Amino acid sequence: MTWEVVIGLETHVQLSTKTKLFSRASTSFGADPNTNVNLVDCGLPGVLPTVNKEAFYKAIRFGLAINATINQTSHFDRKNYFYPDLPKGYQITQMDRPIVEGGQVEIELEGVHKVINVTRAHLEEDAGKSIHDADPTNSLIDLNRAGTPLLEIVSEPEISSAKEAVAYMKALHQLITFLDVSDGNMSQGSMRCDANVSIRKKGDKELGTRTEIKNINSFRFIEKAINFEIKRQIKVLEGGEKVIQETRLYDANKDETRPMRTKEFANDYRYFPEPDLLPVVINDDEIAEIKNNFPELPNEKKLRYLNELKLSVNDADILSSTKSLSTVFEKLIENGSDSSLAAKWLVGDISALLNKDQVELENSKLTTELIGELLNNISDNTISGKIAKEVLEECYATGESPNSIIESKGLKQITDAAELESMLKKIVDDNPEQVTQFQAGKDKLFGYFVGQAMKETKGKGNPEIINKILRELLAK
Repeated sequence: MTWEVVIGLETHVQLSTKTKLFSRASTSFGADPNTNVNLVDCGLPGVLPTVNKEAFYKAIRFGLAINATINQTSHFDRKNYFYPDLPKGYQITQMDRPIVEGGQVEIELEGVHKVINVTRAHLEEDAGKSIHDADPTNSLIDLNRAGTPLLEIVSEPEISSAKEAVAYMKALHQLITFLDVSDGNMSQGSMRCDANVSIRKKGDKELGTRTEIKNINSFRFIEKAINFEIKRQIKVLEGGEKVIQETRLYDANKDETRPMRTKEFANDYRYFPEPDLLPVVINDDEIAEIKNNFPELPNEKKLRYLNELKLSVNDADILSSTKSLSTVFEKLIENGSDSSLAAKWLVGDISALLNKDQVELENSKLTTELIGELLNNISDNTISGKIAKEVLEECYATGESPNSIIESKGLKQITDAAELESMLKKIVDDNPEQVTQFQAGKDKLFGYFVGQAMKETKGKGNPEIINKILRELLAK
């Protein structure tokens, strides 16, 4: 039997504001438990929430970027449920009138473009965090995240595979980071998603029973969790049983999803209008100001890199796809680095090191200053490209400056033509048989002489000068 997969994603994006959605408490990551929390976040009697204007502006910026409708009058609602890490006993969210409605996100997968429609994006506050492994007999509660501003982006059920889901999430990640809506740091919970997965017979119009996989926080886990759930549901259906509508969790260690609870319906949450908050009205001037201050988006960057900087299509595509790479690239150019050289090293050796360790550039020891210093040493022939790779690896591992590494290890390139000519003449004199063969037309032997020269200089000889002198010596 041929099955068809239908996926919809609910993506929770932590907005990059300094304070929480309804209080002045800090949103900084990594603080000691229960230090970024105040009376509003605790839900103490008599305290009143006040809205964070910057959170609205960031939500609107996202909405404009996906060509959505912006609801300039915005309402909040209470979503009631009881968890230990939800101190008020309800979550303030937007049910009937979200700030963003509609919109589209374009994805590309294996050269094929597809548009995924967005149903809505609404503002809401995050809950706290329950910690179950710090105490052998008790669960502990950290309220630092309680009240953190989230933008929940809900897609239409138009995603057809786990790979498409990852492509959609990567497109969202690219948007929110370039727009400065969020830092998108998935390891810190700044971007996570719930995946609604259902199966139906190919050609059926009616959707199958869906399950929701909660709080997936990496691109790799999104693909693995959805693929497991697809196989599980097909096995259930082909076994003659019915899929149960429920919430499930993905266990990365076992690579499986497991039941968490029976799926709730909207009326289970007893939504009602938030009585402590008036409607928020965004006027036309504020919308116009947000539009006027729009940052350069990835496609615009790519065209500029191609047309103005004359980069290759591959380099322009990679550099414009990630905010951290494009930011460092542009700072390097501002500081005087050659654009082609900077692109070559960022896209090549530097990206290879980052990909190997699955780390983002901003979280590595490579700063813009260190990369610029390395490029300067390549440009002025202080070191060769081969030695530069060695310096880069040590700089990446230790954070030590290229200048210091070059000096301490004696890696400066030999550019003295007289010194090199003396050494090369000896290599030619010591290899008369190879010289004869080369002069007889065996051109590939030129590489043998270059190899001997690099071995003799321990890779520090300037390749251009070596090639020039060798050709002159071998022509005699």
